[in-house]
Amino acid sequence: MDLITIANADLRVALAPMGAEMQSITTADGGEWLWHGDPQFWNGRAPVLFPIVGKAPDDQVSIEGQMFAMSQHGFARRSIFTLAEQGEDHCRFELRASEVTHEVYPFEFVLAVSYRLEGRKVVVEAEVTNADGRPIPFGLGFHPAFAWPLPGCAGEEHRAVLDNGAEPARAKLEGGLLGPDMLPSPFKAGELVLEHGLFDEDALVFPQGAGSGIRFVAESGKGLHFTWSNLPAFALWSKPKMEAPFLCLEPWHGMAARVGAGPALEERPLTLTLVPGGVARFGFAVEVLG
Repeated sequence: MDLITIANADLRVALAPMGAEMQSITTADGGEWLWHGDPQFWNGRAPVLFPIVGKAPDDQVSIEGQMFAMSQHGFARRSIFTLAEQGEDHCRFELRASEVTHEVYPFEFVLAVSYRLEGRKVVVEAEVTNADGRPIPFGLGFHPAFAWPLPGCAGEEHRAVLDNGAEPARAKLEGGLLGPDMLPSPFKAGELVLEHGLFDEDALVFPQGAGSGIRFVAESGKGLHFTWSNLPAFALWSKPKMEAPFLCLEPWHGMAARVGAGPALEERPLTLTLVPGGVARFGFAVEVLG
């Protein structure tokens, strides 16, 4: 499908109707900051996760006592969104409930994802509207992958630096599900030297969050400042054991099911329940530094 492009003097962003997913973030100097989706490693680029974040036991969830197939991270990333609005430096996509979504998620909803440019910053917002006559449970998250090494920074040490200087505890994933124990933080005074071996056992998941901002930077000072709102959990991920040239920065409202837990959607960690007519909003922004 044809890509949608928005641009200003500093940035050019390409987006796909499939998943309302970013395909590139290019600066005026030609630098490409988003991962390019090489399927040898991982063909995602920046998927939107809905109505679950993470994996479900046996890829199934139960809703109101009925079982439904639900692949990891939900169906939105494989759904075609409608372009509802477009301007030179902004656009808005919408996914509405349909016969197809009812087969796996029996609710009426609208999921809108919007993008706008502010100088060297991309601002992304997701809005979930309950168009049903009953409460709807769901999770929502973002999964953008950025080039590692950063453009023009090959051979440099890269770090992840939390805005709040914290050392958040992490949880280990077991077969994609959330393990029971909390482990020591890989961050020291808010800083983490990035090495591919960190991800040999899958993502670094911080169930209690990591603040609301992180810098992904190289020694030269070039990098990205990534911030988020209404997304209380966070993860870092790269393709395990492959030294894949990308790093995912993932803020979530929802997580994988716990090891040994049942399939009920509403019992998943950080699941939201939205009242009829209710609207919930989530967002992140990424600013190019240097």
